[in-house]
Amino acid sequence: MSSKLPDAAGLIRVAVPLAVAAVLLAGVCAAANIGKLPPALPALRQDFGLTLVEASWLVSAFQVAGLSLGVFGGLLADRFGPRRTMACGLLLLALASSVGAAAQGATLLLAMRVVESAGFMLSVLPGPALLRRFVAPGSLSPVLGLWSCYMPTGMSLMMIATPPLLEAQGWRAAWVVCAALPAAACLAVLRALRPDGARPPGAQSAAALARLTLATPGAWLLALCFGLYAGQFITVFSFLPTLYQAAGIPAGTAGLLSAAGVAANLIGNLVAGVLLGRGANRGRLIGIASVVMAGCAIAALSLPLPFAAGYGAVLLLSAAGGLIPGTLFATAPGIAPHGGAVATTTGLMQQGSCVGQFLLPPLAAAAASGRGGWAAAGVVIAGCAVLNVFVAAGVARAARGRRG
Repeated sequence: MSSKLPDAAGLIRVAVPLAVAAVLLAGVCAAANIGKLPPALPALRQDFGLTLVEASWLVSAFQVAGLSLGVFGGLLADRFGPRRTMACGLLLLALASSVGAAAQGATLLLAMRVVESAGFMLSVLPGPALLRRFVAPGSLSPVLGLWSCYMPTGMSLMMIATPPLLEAQGWRAAWVVCAALPAAACLAVLRALRPDGARPPGAQSAAALARLTLATPGAWLLALCFGLYAGQFITVFSFLPTLYQAAGIPAGTAGLLSAAGVAANLIGNLVAGVLLGRGANRGRLIGIASVVMAGCAIAALSLPLPFAAGYGAVLLLSAAGGLIPGTLFATAPGIAPHGGAVATTTGLMQQGSCVGQFLLPPLAAAAASGRGGWAAAGVVIAGCAVLNVFVAAGVARAARGRRG
């Protein structure tokens, strides 16, 4: 009896979804390392005797490597292969989180957060370039909108998982889990994705890719827009569990409420992909989202509203804000100087995100520590959102110019 071998087309139909799933899994597992910190901040402050501003640097430390590694990390992916770069980043995340779990002082924990930030950047920067390998151009915008969900998905899932881990084993258990997740994702990436091919003849050097990308005005606008958005998002949801616990809400409930807020961001990410696939104006999407975020930041933090109304504003801020990364990730390949510079352009965009996430949490914490309290922090966050309305117009012009 003879057996029939599967045809090549059938193998491709199976391999493509597995490859896309592996890339998405890598992003989610990397983002879990962001989500482990907010619910653990009160415990870390107690263990290490940290003030609110000192604790805020644990949030910002995750962005240190990204401040300098954004473009360079993208260059690594474009120059040495996105699969190889992603796998190395995931392994670095696993190692740093393992060491952090054993830290006996805030200094080592802070240092490992910096190393984690390098692993995170190397893990996520190759994502769009890898997805372009497997997805037809006509379907790329919705898939990149799905890719932009990696942050709220991984962050919210870990924010839900961390409070039970805190009660059972303490904050170190969350760090152990966040070492195991990227290690497992690395295995999935290596098994599901074909090895990086040889560089094509005449491919540009790293220096040439960097010069070309940095000379593209639209790439800088993407970075500024992402930085303003990400700074707002990470500030609100890093301090929300602390704010709620200070108001007398139990740690587990505060963590769940914060995680639900982060998860609401998925709505905007997915909607952005669908709307862009139908030809929606990119600048209008970002502008509308920014106006809503500004109003919600004031409502949630600066106005004396009932808890339900304030929490509703938090959910709306997150859901509307999700339109921004969904739009930016889908726009980056079209603004990149050419197809071989997508990861480098995304790297610059991520670098802008890291600048925003590095600067805004301490700034908001300092405002909240003054006489104005959290109401002053709300004004700072809303100011960034208003500025992004104007940046959105520039992003839209850059996107139209590249298509033209």
